[in-house]
Amino acid sequence: MSDALIDIEPGLAALPPTVGEHLCGLRAPLHGRILATVRAAMRAQGRSLTGGQGQGLTLGVETAVDAFVEAVADPGRDLAATRAVFHALGRTEYREGHRVDALRTVLTLGARDIWAFLVENAGPSGPAPSDLYVIAGALFGFADALAGAAAEGFLDEQRDAAQDWATTRRRLITLLVQPEAPAESALHAAADAARWPLPRSVAVVSVDGTDAEHLARSIGGGAIATVIDDAVRLVLPDPGTPGRLASARQALSGRRAALGPTVELGRARLSYRLSRRALALQHDGVLPPGPLGCDEHLLTLLMAWEPGLADRLSAVGLAALDGVRPAAWQALAETLHSWLRRQGQVVAVAEELHTHPQTVRYRMRRLRELFGPALDDPDARLALQLALRHRLSRPAGADGR
Repeated sequence: MSDALIDIEPGLAALPPTVGEHLCGLRAPLHGRILATVRAAMRAQGRSLTGGQGQGLTLGVETAVDAFVEAVADPGRDLAATRAVFHALGRTEYREGHRVDALRTVLTLGARDIWAFLVENAGPSGPAPSDLYVIAGALFGFADALAGAAAEGFLDEQRDAAQDWATTRRRLITLLVQPEAPAESALHAAADAARWPLPRSVAVVSVDGTDAEHLARSIGGGAIATVIDDAVRLVLPDPGTPGRLASARQALSGRRAALGPTVELGRARLSYRLSRRALALQHDGVLPPGPLGCDEHLLTLLMAWEPGLADRLSAVGLAALDGVRPAAWQALAETLHSWLRRQGQVVAVAEELHTHPQTVRYRMRRLRELFGPALDDPDARLALQLALRHRLSRPAGADGR
């Protein structure tokens, strides 16, 4: 908004002083006339005429009329205070749920009525027609400037509210996934502040990107999201609701995303940790891209949970093969892995490896020489199967063979 009315309408400088005096004399009836017009406009918009809304607009009308009348008499007068009033009204408009153009409509109607009133009360001793045209230019420019200040206030409040909501949701999600379970009172207070009814169960989804608010809106169903450690962490309430998980997968189509398991609200951290680790493994190429469910990849998550642990398991569990030539190592390792998976069924192993059953028997005799009683011990067999699964899934040459 301009700092003075003369910036809006330079022609005011040439008006005779009697014009300003004439307008000052009409101030009281102008208040009543414009208040009636504004109240009618508010009724048409279905708005309250009492309470904060009515008082705010009454103050706005009186401020605008007084500022305009006084500025015509003194065109260089600073309008910063008037701008501040309408900036505050714009903020109130947003808080009370009105559209950004609702106040502009009221201001336009008020300006037209002021103009009509001035024309009606011009009289022989009032402003000349040429002076009225100058006043009209100043009046409608003034109304536009006030509407602009209100729009700025509206948008400022909208931005501040969005930042407040983002902070509130982040606080709630952080409470849900923190290492120590939050106190009931703290959790309920955070949920109330975020206007998020606490569900019985949740699933935490980790997604590549930082567009938390956009994702939460896309998925819907009461989902809330924030950014933690450079990725979106989205909390989906009551995932068992029919269609909710399917909608989430559809909204996440084409993105790296890991859907944590559905858990009771108090175990949200488990769902968060699994989805966070799964997303990291997607980045590393260990898990496939695209939305995936953590429950479908629990063994991979278990093996890759602590970096280096699976490598150590492989090194210790498969030490008996260390002295074997590389070509023979691969054949023996694949045979043992298939034999463990097929529970010792030689024919099934031969079919899987596209070889003769007698070859499988020969290799197994060799493996029994190397591993001894470990092949008959349930725990040792489990450790061997996990070690082989890990070693054989690595790219060729990754183990130095």
